[in-house]
Amino acid sequence: MARKSAPVNASRTTIKDVAARAGVSPATVSRVLLENYPVAAATRTKVLRAMRELDYVVNAQARALSGTSTKNVAFLVDDVTGAFYAYIARGVMHQAKDEGRLCIVCNTDADWDQIVRFIDLMRQQAADAVILVGGARDNEAHEQRLIHYAHALDRSGSRLVLVGRPPLADPTAPATVVEYDNVGGAYAITGHLLAAGHRRIAFVGQVPGLVTSTQRVTGFHNAHRAMGVEPDPKLIVSGDHSRTFGHQATRKLLAEGAEFTAVLAATDVVAAGVLQALREAGKRVPEDVAVAGYDDIPLAADLFPALTTVHVPQEELGRAAVRLALGRGVNAGPQHVMLGTHVVVRDSAPPPGHTAVAISRT
Repeated sequence: MARKSAPVNASRTTIKDVAARAGVSPATVSRVLLENYPVAAATRTKVLRAMRELDYVVNAQARALSGTSTKNVAFLVDDVTGAFYAYIARGVMHQAKDEGRLCIVCNTDADWDQIVRFIDLMRQQAADAVILVGGARDNEAHEQRLIHYAHALDRSGSRLVLVGRPPLADPTAPATVVEYDNVGGAYAITGHLLAAGHRRIAFVGQVPGLVTSTQRVTGFHNAHRAMGVEPDPKLIVSGDHSRTFGHQATRKLLAEGAEFTAVLAATDVVAAGVLQALREAGKRVPEDVAVAGYDDIPLAADLFPALTTVHVPQEELGRAAVRLALGRGVNAGPQHVMLGTHVVVRDSAPPPGHTAVAISRT
């Protein structure tokens, strides 16, 4: 027999609903939940099955009866040690404090199963908001699961918040989206390099399937075509967003004799590896090769030469996520905010007027 599921617009499920589905009394459901009184194994199984079928959140009824909130927001992040994520986290924590909330930080290691477990746990803890940061990939199954959670969290009085991720495919899903202009930022930084005379620009750090990476490559292509220049696909190097990859990819380009006068690194961390490889090869930056990054993490200004990059308002992303989620009102529909980005010009890729010098294998 096919499992029946609660409609996405249903009101919050109660213990009475679970009891009716399981064919037991509300008191029996309470005993199963509290584990404070013996319950027959078969009865317990029926209750747990009913809870799953109704998508019942364990402590939602207790919260409703008490009229209180746990007063917390959850922040789910791939890698909390990454500078980009850390500054978003700081924004979340500062705004949460201003709103009288405790911030719970969950490091997911980009593991989808971990993400799901954390979201379920935060539903049980009745978090006011569950904030999922970055790491969006083109995955239909994951997308549908997030749509499910958006509705499920909404029914339990919570909110799914997506930061640095695109809106969900379902435009009616009750989620808050706070993203930044990735395409525009990549367009602007590529335009800066093109305006300086560069025509062979390498893009280092494309990650297939990663939405933010796809957006940055799109901006890279758009800027070239706006200037009537066709980018060389051989100069778009796929890999990851680590310093090690930036270093290895640049060394490989140089060893293969690839001709380029500028490098746009997918992130500032990748750019650090690019600069190291160029320095080891005896290439001067920016005289021989201009280098630009993306994100404007604090490291960017401390590199040598100081890195030209795209500024992303990391802390404001975190603050806006909390502010919107908690200020949405009861049963608010979808929310979507796009924050701007801009180019920060430093020494590694100076403004127009600098002469680009082609390099080749030596």
